[in-house]
Amino acid sequence: MRAIAIAAGGTGGHLFPAEALAAELSARGERIVLFTDARSAAFDSPAFANAERFVLKGEGIAGRSPLRAAKGAALLASGMLTARKLLKRLDAAAVVGFGGYPAIPPALAALSLGKRRPALILHEQNAVLGRANRALATRAELLALAYEETTRVPEGARTRWVGNPVRPALAALAGGGYPPADGPLRLLVTGGSLGARVFADLVPAAIAALPEAIRGRLLIAQQCRVEDLERVRAAYSETGIPVELSPFFPDIAGRLAGAHLVIARAGASTVAEIACAGRPSLLVPLPSAIDNHQVANARALEAAGAALVLPQATTNPERLTQLLAEWLGSPERLAEAARHAASLARPQAARELADLVLAHAARTQATQESR
Repeated sequence: MRAIAIAAGGTGGHLFPAEALAAELSARGERIVLFTDARSAAFDSPAFANAERFVLKGEGIAGRSPLRAAKGAALLASGMLTARKLLKRLDAAAVVGFGGYPAIPPALAALSLGKRRPALILHEQNAVLGRANRALATRAELLALAYEETTRVPEGARTRWVGNPVRPALAALAGGGYPPADGPLRLLVTGGSLGARVFADLVPAAIAALPEAIRGRLLIAQQCRVEDLERVRAAYSETGIPVELSPFFPDIAGRLAGAHLVIARAGASTVAEIACAGRPSLLVPLPSAIDNHQVANARALEAAGAALVLPQATTNPERLTQLLAEWLGSPERLAEAARHAASLARPQAARELADLVLAHAARTQATQESR
């Protein structure tokens, strides 16, 4: 059986949609191979449990010094040569790249194989096309998009809007409804796969200043970096509010299902998961995100009435207290924002992307056999 090679690595923003696609393809009996980088070589996912995994050399180039960029280019070239040998041996039918530098070597390797090359399908998770996908888009059979209005797509790229694939447990949240907000209020604070110091600085102080009528109903789960855990725990201890702190919540689907309001960054997977769950959110985009893509992701939810975007530079505990009081004090507002979030859900994205991958793989193979 010809393999489907998935190229993804680095952060959860690239890996989670790749995991969702792998789960869908595996359920259809396809043979999955993962090309990844050293940062995520130990990525432990049921979706890749039975997949062959290959760690390729590589390093980012954007924003680096000339020396670092040259080193990164050399590593990417080495990774491409390794990927080329592997793709030939595996007789891959398709390569699916999820952006970022880990996707570059397998994509270039696929393009270098000439008449027998696998189909190349790219997926962009953000509302701004990433630099790796920008460089490859016009040479791929298809560029699948998470957002209809994705910017910086090169002219001539063949695109299709599918949404951002989310893992099965999160896709299952779609249509589940919003919990009544007339009793305990569950606040979920998540800062991405590595947590966010800004929430450790802002949220406990903002919570402490809330009116007692709201504060007394709160139940909080907050993701924290390991180095911030003790100071955040100490800050909350003075409020008497039940709080659960952790560097990572493995059951993010269950957390979202029970949440009345989410405070989060605006990474692509986070935004897609919030939409699938249908939850209102206050989003603080990562200021250092390349091409400011987190702002674009967050604005899509805000434009639909599902979220409020808070620039990190101008958000302080007092401002956050005001907003939390307004949102948590109005069950109607929460429910309305939840409805708008749910309207943006694309729980079928993994299925649609899998359909496209297999269709292009079959079309490419048929063309090759007819020669």
